[in-house]
Amino acid sequence: MPGNNREMSTHKHPDVVVVGNAGVDTNVYLPGHDIGWQLEANFTTNIDYVGQAGGYASRGFAGLGWRTAFAGHLGDDMAGQFVRAVFQREGIDMRAVWTDPAGTARSVNLMFSNGQRKPFYDGKSHMTLAPDLAACRAALAGARLAHFNIPNWARQILPLARDSGALISCDIQDVSDLNDPYRRDFIEAADVLFLSAANLSDPAGPMAALMARKPGQVIVAGLGARGCALAAADEIKTFRALDDFGPVVDTNGAGDSLAVGFMSAYALLGLPREKAIGWGQLAARFVCAQRAPKSSLISAEMLSGAARRHGFI
Repeated sequence: MPGNNREMSTHKHPDVVVVGNAGVDTNVYLPGHDIGWQLEANFTTNIDYVGQAGGYASRGFAGLGWRTAFAGHLGDDMAGQFVRAVFQREGIDMRAVWTDPAGTARSVNLMFSNGQRKPFYDGKSHMTLAPDLAACRAALAGARLAHFNIPNWARQILPLARDSGALISCDIQDVSDLNDPYRRDFIEAADVLFLSAANLSDPAGPMAALMARKPGQVIVAGLGARGCALAAADEIKTFRALDDFGPVVDTNGAGDSLAVGFMSAYALLGLPREKAIGWGQLAARFVCAQRAPKSSLISAEMLSGAARRHGFI
């Protein structure tokens, strides 16, 4: 694994550029199994922390020691100041950050006792924002990997990533329709495609359809407690869930961490896909075993050590 990137210079090319929304999540931990709807008030534990797909992915790559840049927007508000301070502390390059006049993206996540969640997402102006393409092009120069989430403005950066020569990975999240026009650009651009199967009763069919559309594409599907699936070279393989690091208490960031672990091993370390799946599952399992504020994601030493114990190296 690479060394610590806290001393990253903006004059160095990043290993990875994360393109997506970062913001502040508020986790509302319920004391029981459900909301007491018959009561006027519920007493909960409410915790703010840096989240969103772009926040988890940026912090995840940086925590593994990769030189990481974030391309996205933040508001000129307290939430934006909070995200900037965390990114600066963790050595994340913010040269391609611009301002959303509507403020910083926010989520409120109702957290249940089994670790599952019900999120309420506010992406501010992400449907209408115009990214700073010059800053994004500069951040992408020399990067080995461009990892995309799917805010609407991010599709404008896909051609820049292709021109830069970086490998492109895209996380289309909880897809339910492969013909969804919103996700089409990201599906077509991705060398490696991530998706959640939360809305798919059987992901094998959709994954086979995706392989047929773009032969050579690698597809990773998160299956929750069932593990994950890998589609590549006209073959679909499933992998059981791992149980390292303790019980699942909070599933926020699981899909993002799966992508971070897999791409770190596959794209940046050059490990075989079947080994890289294990890295992704370990990173996801670690984040699921942490309650907010999840102040530190899995480290390079912890991930590589767990991968070695499982034979993923």
